[in-house]
Amino acid sequence: MGKLPHIHNKKTEELIDIMPDPKIFEMSADLFSILSDNSRVRILWLLCHTEDCVANIAAAVDMSSPAVSHHLKLLKNAGILESTKRGKEVYYTLADNEKACEVHKIIDTVFKMDCFNDLIR
Repeated sequence: MGKLPHIHNKKTEELIDIMPDPKIFEMSADLFSILSDNSRVRILWLLCHTEDCVANIAAAVDMSSPAVSHHLKLLKNAGILESTKRGKEVYYTLADNEKACEVHKIIDTVFKMDCFNDLIR
């Protein structure tokens, strides 16, 4: 990175020296994009707290099974969910990795915020 055209403080220069690779920002934006859909957030909220099959998830979030399957596939491909087949059913739950753990924290934090509590009262 080139020199800054104006030096207002040293902090910007210090941050430039430790700024993550652009690929990291791209990956972060991709994650935020996945989380920007309210249906996926509802599904994630549910799966942060339980494991269940497509039919039950669909009923819980009042969506069709094909629509839920589409969202589950995106979330699984993003590494946020994992699935386990038991008999004829496939069960989904939050993945056991750092990304999924951070998503769980984000969801819990958002739903604890007072502005959301005011909306549901």
